[in-house]
Amino acid sequence: MKLATIRLGDRTTAVRVERAELVELGLPDVGAVLAAPGGLAAAATADGPRHAADDADFATLVPRPSKVVCVGLNYQKHIKEMGRDLPEYPTLFCKFADTLIGAGDAVRRPAETEAFDWEAELAVVVGREVRRADEATAEAAIAGFTVLNDITCRDWQFRTREWLQGKNWDSTTPVGPWLVTTDEAGGPRPALDISCTVNGRVMQRDNTGDLLFDPVDLVRYVSTMVRLNPGDIIATGTPGGVGHARKPPVFLQDGDVVVTEIAGLGRLENRVLAEGA
Repeated sequence: MKLATIRLGDRTTAVRVERAELVELGLPDVGAVLAAPGGLAAAATADGPRHAADDADFATLVPRPSKVVCVGLNYQKHIKEMGRDLPEYPTLFCKFADTLIGAGDAVRRPAETEAFDWEAELAVVVGREVRRADEATAEAAIAGFTVLNDITCRDWQFRTREWLQGKNWDSTTPVGPWLVTTDEAGGPRPALDISCTVNGRVMQRDNTGDLLFDPVDLVRYVSTMVRLNPGDIIATGTPGGVGHARKPPVFLQDGDVVVTEIAGLGRLENRVLAEGA
C-alpha cells in the first residue's frame, strides 16, 4: 500500500494511492493516519473522494512529525572509501519540521551559504509508538519507507563538531512522494537502488542493502533513548557522491534540478531557488 499527503486548495488530505487514482482517507496527512485508531489497517479499507494521481500536488509526507532523526556515515562503501573505520554506534542528529517540503516543491537556497549540497536518503516512517524496542518490536513499528534528500549547508555544518546548524535550514528537505508499506517495499530491511542526479548528471548511486545500521537497528537504537511516535521519520544516511567530497567540490546553484529516486519507493524532483525568490 502507498499513502501520501496532497494539497487541495487551502487544505491537505491523506490519500491512498490506487494506480491512477488517489482516495481521500478523511484525515489531514499521513502522520494523522498512522496515529488514528486502526492505523494502516483502517487506511487500507477507507473510502472517500477520488482524485487523478497525475494532477496531484504532493505535500511533505508528514508535515509535523514529533521528531526527525538523521544518521550520518552509514553506507559501508562510502565510509571505507573515505578511509574511515566503521563506527560502533550510529552518528545521530535531528531536523526540525520547518525544513520539510513536498516531492515537487522548490528547495530554498539560503543566501548565507556557498556550499549547498545534496544527500539522497532512504527514510523510515514509524507507524506506532515504541520505546526500548527489541528486534521484533522494531520491525513491527516500521510503517514503511519514503524518499528524502537531506540538502545541507556544508559551510555551516562544519563550523563546529555538531552538525545541526548545517542541516536545519527552512524549506530544504524534500520528503515523499508517498509512504510505501514494508510488505511492498521488500520488508523491514529493503535492499533498493538509490540515486541522485543534478541537472541530469548522476551524482550518487548505491543500494540501501549497504547500510551499516539498517532500519530495524535504527528503530531499536533511537527508541532506547526516546519514545518514537507514529509519523516520526528516521533518515538513514547518504551514500558516496556528495558534492563536498568531490575534487574540486561541486555545490547546488539557483536553477539546478535535483532528482532523488529509490527503486519502488518513488521520485523527488526539486528545483533550487534562492530563498525569497
